[in-house]
Amino acid sequence: MNQFGKGAILLAGAGRMGSALLKGWIAHGLEPERIFVQDPLISEEMRDYCREYGISTADIQSTGTPPEVIVLAVKPQVMDAVLPSLARISGPGTVLLSIAAGRTISSIAAHFVQDMAIIRAMPNTPSAIGRGISALYANQTATPDQSRQCEALMTAAGETVWLESETLMDAVTAVSGSGPAYVFLLAECLAAAGEAAGLPKDLAAKLACATVSGAGELLHQSDLSPADLRRNVTSPGGTTAAALGILMAEGGASAMPSLNDLMTEAVMAAARRSHELAS
Repeated sequence: MNQFGKGAILLAGAGRMGSALLKGWIAHGLEPERIFVQDPLISEEMRDYCREYGISTADIQSTGTPPEVIVLAVKPQVMDAVLPSLARISGPGTVLLSIAAGRTISSIAAHFVQDMAIIRAMPNTPSAIGRGISALYANQTATPDQSRQCEALMTAAGETVWLESETLMDAVTAVSGSGPAYVFLLAECLAAAGEAAGLPKDLAAKLACATVSGAGELLHQSDLSPADLRRNVTSPGGTTAAALGILMAEGGASAMPSLNDLMTEAVMAAARRSHELAS
């Protein structure tokens, strides 16, 4: 089986994540003539991109053949308005791949008459540069071939992992889905701290951003764990150790919570909110 299958692929929603996936598919060799993009609010930039590569933005119903895959990339708040129309064009062999945050498979399946094959995926924003990671979960109707096909579509945006239970999606959302924002905040805070220490604002920002992105790339390329990399740059009694004594709240002398405590609290808050949105 071709990794992307053989039939038509309908991308419903061409926002940031949908557009990132689309460009990844083209870069990985998916035939443009198999792709249909439907989004009433599609940007001129994406419309030009589709025109350049010969990707159809016409109604897929005009082909008379149900799509092999529907990739649902619309915002969660408009899904209930979009799903009935997708149900009408789906066929018995169609699999729906949803990347909408906070919407469970059961809430999506309620819009379909037949026992629909549905796979849920949670990508993150580094998917825009092919460095994302997506967690996937398939319902029992999805076949192994459909699961492999959907995984291939998500691999075009980065790494993939499979979950044993859909209930883990809330934690995935809190760690990798929302996680890039935590890293961006770290760069903000590091720059602000550098400015407070006397650095010019522009220089502090440049140093902070380069340090965070460089450390991330080192982590990506290294076989060592984050803890090992941290220990390797921490000399006993040195400057890094002094800073980590604050961030890790070593010794228990400080009333401030450690970075680990704050991160755990933040992830738990995000997971709770994900569950609330899904409910």
